[in-house]
Parts: sequence; structure tokens; C-alpha cells
Amino acid sequence: MKLATLDNGTRDGMLVVVSKDLTRCCAAGYIAPTMQAALDNWERVAPELEVLARDVEHEAVPCERFHERQAHSPLPRAYQWADGSAYINHVELVRQARGAKVPESFYHDPLMYQGGSDSFLRPRQDIPLGDPAWGCDMEGEIACITGDVPMGCTPEQAAGHIRLLMLVNDVSLRGLIPAELEKGFGFFQSKPASAFSPVAVTPDELGAAWADSLIHLPLMVDLNGQPFGRANAGVDATFNLAQLVAHAAKTRNLAAGTIIGTGTVSNKGADGGAGKPVAEGGAGYSCIAEIRMIETIRDGAPRTPFMQAGDTVRIEMRDAHNHSIFGAIEQHVVAV
Repeated sequence: MKLATLDNGTRDGMLVVVSKDLTRCCAAGYIAPTMQAALDNWERVAPELEVLARDVEHEAVPCERFHERQAHSPLPRAYQWADGSAYINHVELVRQARGAKVPESFYHDPLMYQGGSDSFLRPRQDIPLGDPAWGCDMEGEIACITGDVPMGCTPEQAAGHIRLLMLVNDVSLRGLIPAELEKGFGFFQSKPASAFSPVAVTPDELGAAWADSLIHLPLMVDLNGQPFGRANAGVDATFNLAQLVAHAAKTRNLAAGTIIGTGTVSNKGADGGAGKPVAEGGAGYSCIAEIRMIETIRDGAPRTPFMQAGDTVRIEMRDAHNHSIFGAIEQHVVAV
């Protein structure tokens, strides 16, 4: 089933069930008033939401037109948002560009940082940019929302706690990252509010595309109306979402409503080396930093600029029949 949160004048919005084709929705308040309430009581309310989803498909209940522009992120705020780095190709390129090797531990011990979760940007909300020198970048990713996850669970157990899947634009300010990392305490100012797709879906909604706790479909990233990335989220992943959830739960319980991200989706080139732009027949990139790293490695300096005021990024994923699965994240960068 597909779920979304619409604006009803409250901070946490109103839970709705969305039709498979993303055209209609029905309020689910009599089952659970908010997405978080549904997650808190998933075992009880999920079957009721599934019944409502079937009724929406058969137009057996009153529905309204679903407008992606009216959607919050599925969780307008969350108890926890932790982002990993499942696609080590991305890390390899960053390290290679500055002449450093990837530590061996990165291949069996995932990277992860704690992001701000008290407020997310809406899927169609502008990205505020205070200074172009901050180096505004998009990062196209996949994320899952978990139920309650016990400390010390295995990846196999963690897979059973994945409730919903969605897309992410993990906005990054590349110009601020080096100084923050030098302090040894990780990201803070360099990671402003992220945005998530208008719709979150249960894993079974993806059919065969959901396998091994990965979505085996291309993530479509467009920059200013042009294809920028088409990396397949099921390819070149060193870690899957279940492994990332288990990693996050190594020393703590995770509360229902925890969001775990994959990090930037990144594919190697056909020859096993750096990927090529979409315009050259490659899978392209899910963030600007990656093509800048390739330019640095190849030419000695980057050429592609980071996003500026007026730029637009769109992130979407389509099924085998070319139907949008999660709706689209579409954001303009604005000067503030």
C-alpha cells in the first residue's frame, strides 16, 4: 500500500491512503490520525489500512484527488534520521580525488551519521541557500522507516522491521563539510533539512523489484530538466537497508518511526571504473560531488558547479511500466 501525509493545519499532518497510480487518496484518520500513530501501532492498524487501500483501488470509499504539492514528507518530523553509506563507490571516488585510500573497515562496517529530524522539507518545498559558497548539493537516496527495532538484532531480523520505503534528497552543503569533519564531531551545519518523497510504500508494493532489502530500479535524478542520474539502487550496494538498520541498532533500540537512509546511490562504470554521465550512455550520478570528484581525478580540478539559486532538482523512481512509485521530489534552490 501507499501512504502519505497531507497538510491539515497541524504540525504532523493527516495520514491518507493513496491509490497505486497516485491519483486519489482517502483520509485514514479513523484508523490512525498520523503516520507516526500508524507506526506506533503497526501490527494492529496495518491490516485496517490494507483494507482501506483495497477500497481506494476499487473506488469503494469516497476519495479526493491526490496532489503531490499538498503533501508533507511522509513523516513531517521523526524521532530519528540516520543516514548510511551503502554505495562505497561514492566513498571511493571522494577518497581517490584527494589521494586517500578507503579504509578496509568501510567494506564491512557501514558509515553512518545522525541527521536533523525535527523538521524536514516538503517534497516540493524550496531549498533555502544562505551563501553560494556553501556548495549546495543534492543527494538522491533510498530510505526506510522502521517499526520498533530491538538492540542487537541481526540483519535478517532487521529486515522484518522495515515498514515503509521512500526516496530522499539529502541536501548537503559541500563547502562546509571539510571544516566540520576536521573538528572530529561530524556533520551539523553542513547537513540542513532533507526532503522525502510525497509517498511512502510498503515493501510488498514493489513486487520483484524489492529483493535482498534493496530496490532494484534506477533512481532518476534530473537537474534543471536534464537527466543527471539513472543509477540503479540495486546495483553496487556494499550494504543493504537491513544491514544498515542492524548497524544502527547495534548499541540501542530504535523507536518506531526511525528513518534510515542508504546514502548517495552510486554505480560504477561498465568497465568497473568511474561512471559516465547519462549523456554519454552512463548511469550518471545522484549528486554533483561525484561528477566533480571524477573531473578532479581526470582533469586535476572540478568543472561542474554546485547548485545555485534558480536551479531545480527532481528525484523520482518508476516501475517496469514507467509508473511513478513514490511521486517526485522537486525542489528549487532559493537565496535567503
